[in-house]
Amino acid sequence: MTKALMAGAVSVAALLSGGAAWADCGITGAGSVRILSNDFEALRIVNDVAATCATATVTVTANATAEHKNIQGPALTANPAEYTVAVVANNSIVPLLNDGLIRPLDDLVAKYGASLQPNQLIKIDGKVMAIAFMGNGQHLFYRKDILEKAGVAVPTSYEDMLAAAQVIKDKGLMEYPLAAADKPGWDLAAEFVNMYLGTGTNLFADGSAELAIDNDSGRKVLETMRAMTTFMNPDYLTYDATELNKVWDAGKVAMMNQWGSLAAAAIDPATASAEVAAGTAFAAAPTINGGTIPAAALWWDGFTIASHISDEDAAASFQAMVKGISPETVAANPGVATWLVAGYEPGPTAVGVIGNAKGGAKPYPMQPYMGLLHTALQTELADFIAGKEDADQALADVKSAYDTAAKEGGFLK
Repeated sequence: MTKALMAGAVSVAALLSGGAAWADCGITGAGSVRILSNDFEALRIVNDVAATCATATVTVTANATAEHKNIQGPALTANPAEYTVAVVANNSIVPLLNDGLIRPLDDLVAKYGASLQPNQLIKIDGKVMAIAFMGNGQHLFYRKDILEKAGVAVPTSYEDMLAAAQVIKDKGLMEYPLAAADKPGWDLAAEFVNMYLGTGTNLFADGSAELAIDNDSGRKVLETMRAMTTFMNPDYLTYDATELNKVWDAGKVAMMNQWGSLAAAAIDPATASAEVAAGTAFAAAPTINGGTIPAAALWWDGFTIASHISDEDAAASFQAMVKGISPETVAANPGVATWLVAGYEPGPTAVGVIGNAKGGAKPYPMQPYMGLLHTALQTELADFIAGKEDADQALADVKSAYDTAAKEGGFLK
């Protein structure tokens, strides 16, 4: 499964153009479309466009929520499933696959997928299991006006970021020039994974579920995370990705790594401070510890269709989602995502994600036991990032928690 998943990962650097023209929904008969997704602008747009497929005999509802990963398993296990569509990413598709909660899409692609590009078809063991429609990843947001006043170049490494932050602080331009999504939980774990991937070191022993982060690379990552907190607001433990955009818009931060899917909101004059929006620019994620690749995971977002629903609902749901991610949707909203859809031409908000891809950033790991590591990280790094324990103890705690879960899951003896 791991090799198949990796082979199916979408290359953001290889965005395709051209292709068949999109047609109207064309849903015949009755159907119920029930969408579960994460909650950010691009997905809300996709959901809204899919909702236009509603007719007298077809209903379309959507639940866009940050809790989608916690909801999807139980909701799709029910029979019939509570949702017909689950919008997923590299990591969140794995448990759905493992539990047989999503169906192969080859027949639906053949009937209704003329507008889809080959790179959008995520294949597992030769079967299409998801339709990718956007690339994502965390990358550098920076205030070009603040960096210019400080007389420092745009940082390309975490070491550069720390040095630039010191200059900005010393010159009195900002008291807390850095921010990161260090809130204990999923975001904190993602910060560690991003940086660790940038070291070029494997998270697991080759061909094994054995954890391999208790090393110089793991300690360097934690050392860097701790060093950054010295330039952060004392409330940094409350900052998740959503909160980061708020403090950015308030003009209180000069540099941070943030999701590409939130780049448009940071420069939209309708939603962001005019001064901050004008001074905001984007770049690939920084490298770490002398490495050469951006320290950020590459992601794709796509949709899946539930197993425990009628074929009629599956067909209606597939057609509604194809409309939601159509070239027309993308043409009307080019700046809200790095789209993997025919005709998309990258704009300023795609610079960071594409920079990550072209720089050789690694995709978020797809091993079936990666979720166990992410859970261990989000729990066991809380005391470290709060300054209550050292790196060695934190790594030992992560290993202990992971080993216990991996043994219970049958991945380790």
